[in-house]
Order: sequence, then C-alpha cells, then structure tokens
Amino acid sequence: MGIASPLSRRSSRKALLPAAVLGLSGLLLAGCGAAPEESGDGSAAASSEGSAVGADNSDYKGCIVSDQGGFDDRSFNQSSYEGLMAAEEEFGIETLEAESTSPSDFTPNVNSMLQADCNMIIGVGFLLGDTMKPIATDNAETHFMGVDVTDPEFPDNVKRLIYDTAQGAFMAGYLAAGTSETGKVATYGGAEIPTVTIFMDGFAAGVEYYNEQKDAEVEVLGWNREAKTGSFTGDFENQAAGKTNTSNFINEGADIIMPVAGPVGLGTLDAVTEANAGGSQAKVIWVDSDGFETTDNGEIILTSVVKLMGEAVKDVIESDLADEFDGEPYVGTLENGGVDIAPFHDFDAEVSEEMKSELEEIRAGIIDGSIEVDSDYSPEV
Repeated sequence: MGIASPLSRRSSRKALLPAAVLGLSGLLLAGCGAAPEESGDGSAAASSEGSAVGADNSDYKGCIVSDQGGFDDRSFNQSSYEGLMAAEEEFGIETLEAESTSPSDFTPNVNSMLQADCNMIIGVGFLLGDTMKPIATDNAETHFMGVDVTDPEFPDNVKRLIYDTAQGAFMAGYLAAGTSETGKVATYGGAEIPTVTIFMDGFAAGVEYYNEQKDAEVEVLGWNREAKTGSFTGDFENQAAGKTNTSNFINEGADIIMPVAGPVGLGTLDAVTEANAGGSQAKVIWVDSDGFETTDNGEIILTSVVKLMGEAVKDVIESDLADEFDGEPYVGTLENGGVDIAPFHDFDAEVSEEMKSELEEIRAGIIDGSIEVDSDYSPEV
C-alpha cells in the first residue's frame, strides 16, 4: 500500500494509449454517452465549450487508486492510469497515485487521497465500488470517478464509467468460432464479478450466434452461459493459475482462448507461446486494452475486446476543470465507441474478407437492435 509519485513507474510502463489517441478529446460523458462530435475540419470536438488546454490548472489535483492488479496490469488499471497521465500532460494538473496490492489497501488508499486534498479521486475497478460509496457520500465536496463501478446507487459526486463489453465480446466470440481450426474455443475469468462475467457472456453468445448462422457446432470451454458457471482463478494476480487453466484448455482441444483476468492473463500468453513452440496453433483474444500494443506477445493475439477507459478518464477531468462535472453514468457501447474489438494486426491476412464483412454486419445489427446481446451483467443506469 501507499502513495507513489506518478513519475516513479512511468518509465517502466508500456504505454497503452498512443499519443495520437490521447490527443483526442472525444467521449461525450453525459447520460448514457454519445459518439464524439466532430468539428468542421473532421477532428474530434472538445467535450465542453471551455478548454482546459493552456489554462493554469496547477492547483487542480487528480488522484488515482488502483485495484489489486496494480498500474502495470496491461489492462484496466493501466489504461485508466494512462488517461490520468494524459490529463496531467495536456492540462497541466498535479497528479497522485496509490497502488493497491490487496483489497485491504482500498480504504486507506482512498482516504489518503482525501487527506491529500485531491479534487478528483479515481477508483479503478469493480471492487473499489464498495469502498468508494460511503467515502464519497461523506465527502460531497470532492468529486470521484468510478471506473468499472456498476452499482447504480451512488451519490451525485461520483461519475461512473461503465461498459457494455458483452457487445464487443459477442463480436470476438463470433470471430473465434469462425477462425477456430479445432471447433473448440475457451474463456475463463479472474475474480467472479459482473465486470468479468459480462465478457464471458458476450463471448459465448457470439459463438452461439455463429453456430446458428452457419449450422456449426463450435464448443465453448470455461463458461456455461445458461447455468452461469465456469472457470475462474479467483483473483487478478495468480499468473500460474492462468497458465494452468490455459494449458488444460489447449489439452482439451481449444485453439482460441480469451482470459478475462487482468495480469492473470499473462499466464495464458505464456501457455500459448509454449504450446505453439511445440506445434500448436493456438491464439489469444485479450481484453480491456489492445493486447498487441500492450503486451510482448502480439504475435499470438488474434484481437482484443477493448474498453476506451483512458480517453474517458481524461475527458471527465477536462469536464471537471470546466466546471461541468455531473454524476450521470457514462456507458461505453459499440455505438458510441466506448467498446470495440481491436485490429487483427499480424492475423489480418488470415481473417477472411467474408468474416470481416460479417463482423461489420454484426456491429450494425447490435447498434440498431436487430441483434440482441443478452447478458444479465449488462450495465444498469
């Protein structure tokens, strides 16, 4: 536990958000969210009329508390952290960070930010929600941001960033089913919480949709969507458990695996790399960030189900600087660009034009409602 300078780890952390992306202020973070508006020259318009760029924001302090995965998780913690760092660079704010190594760190870390007189306190991850709610309720003058906090009962000084990742995972499941050579694909989770199982629900539903459309019988290992039972390691830290899980899936015939487990998924990358060295042709679907960009194993990553957390974090801070903070949740969807699937990168030539076309049709169908992605874990607003 403890507060660390934001400069203390930045040099060792692989950036999730390219500078070109971080330069875009886009997500309109009011109500259920909307697509970025464009200015006349085609660039993304600012989310508020006033601009924080060029103003003296040195008296504003933005602070962040990680989930137990830490800021180097190559996933949701790191993506949110990069968004805060982008705000620091672009708006000239002061920043402070506190990294949690276990749930017992959550309350003291959040309280330490209050004691540091932070203007905005960002809690990253579903598990921070129970900690933030009473603290935010007792400190109405402080603004909070809850990344992946799905509980709808929060005070107005908390902005929740939540994501309907079942939509992107549905597309990933369809892709996995259509590119599998063995007819078996797999997914597993870290902690069994809604923000994990929503990915698994969407993935399995996408495989089911492929089977219906193609009269196929691709099997999903690791998650039963109807029974709501599946494979979980129990946390976001035990990479050895992720490696064992993945090796077992490969031994059962799965050739595409989607870990929804933060740093635990690094064990999946190790297992697939080793299996492929022995002649396997397994691939990985990463989550939260584009794993091709954020891990060292891009050559085995087919695609990723991404949540654009960093951009949203930066945009909320910009709105706060413009005195336009509100407590309405932002829900990232395919329609507003808050969730998506990443490019196929090294596998682009192996994904057929027919599959690419079908994925775009599925995207359009999910957006217009003709394809329903049914998950009990979709966000409540």
